[in-house]
Amino acid sequence: MTIELENKWIWDSWYYREGDTWHGYFLQADKSLGDPELRHWHVSQGHATSSDLVNWEHKGTCFAPSKGPAWDDKTTWTGSVLRDAEGGWHLFYTGCSEADKGMKQRIGHAVSADGHNWQRVGSGLCLDLDDHPDYEEYNPERWHDRAMRDPWVIADPDGDGWLMYFTSRKPGTGESNADGSIGFATSPNLVDWSLQPPLFVGGFGQLEVPQVFKHGELWYCLFCTASEHWSTEYKNSTTQSPVTGSHYLIAESPRGPWKVAPGNFLDGDVDNSRYASRVVETPEGLAFLGFISTPGGQPFVGKVSNPDAVRVDEQGLLHLVRAPAKELDRD
Repeated sequence: MTIELENKWIWDSWYYREGDTWHGYFLQADKSLGDPELRHWHVSQGHATSSDLVNWEHKGTCFAPSKGPAWDDKTTWTGSVLRDAEGGWHLFYTGCSEADKGMKQRIGHAVSADGHNWQRVGSGLCLDLDDHPDYEEYNPERWHDRAMRDPWVIADPDGDGWLMYFTSRKPGTGESNADGSIGFATSPNLVDWSLQPPLFVGGFGQLEVPQVFKHGELWYCLFCTASEHWSTEYKNSTTQSPVTGSHYLIAESPRGPWKVAPGNFLDGDVDNSRYASRVVETPEGLAFLGFISTPGGQPFVGKVSNPDAVRVDEQGLLHLVRAPAKELDRD
């Protein structure tokens, strides 16, 4: 089994572990739309729970765009969930508005007493670009939207505050595919956020769905991107032909300096088989799961794979230990 719904497409997902229970959150849209590309503009967030990351109990829709008019009345896209020291639940998410035709992304904040029923903090809006010189504003000549999405929030291991990472772009004068960045913000209390310069720039037009975590002595920033968004410089730095999928940055500190991990993509192919993956820590070790997109060139599938194991070598590099195709449920 996977995270799958008969009447809905599922794509980006994120996870929180509470004791022996995994909470899986994901983007979903009705298959009655017909065209899976329309799912991005008819989205809500679903919630399911599991004890083993394989068998899931669906809890239903847990979050959706505002009724409007509002800054997030068109989309509530990918984010992350965490709990504070008092046990309160926090959801950070991506929002777009009808007024901007969905072209300008901002970051929102909601809270919950049970991890399912979410209430926005004020209007929900917690972070905007505010014409920061290190972040690209909407410029359709350079990119199709204003990138500020997929927030991933962790406790600051070096202090009492919180760190946020997100998909962004830095203004550039050269190749647009070299302007993708990992945006960064800090907060003392999960409510008041200060935008900081990006922690990583380059290599790709966009580094989507970042996830920052520590394993052993090293820090990792998982991201995903498409083959058409590889920069010329990155293509020239590797013997691998461009693929679509997930790879990672590596550093000795959550503030960097970050670099792209050497070698081939952690998980990628020309068919975009699996995308927007996450790494989670289980009692057996690291596990890797993402949504099944268009494996083998077939139509969009829209469900989350069963997990693969992740092996960490002596240099701290990550390697997938792939489950048999039947267990991955890619058919």
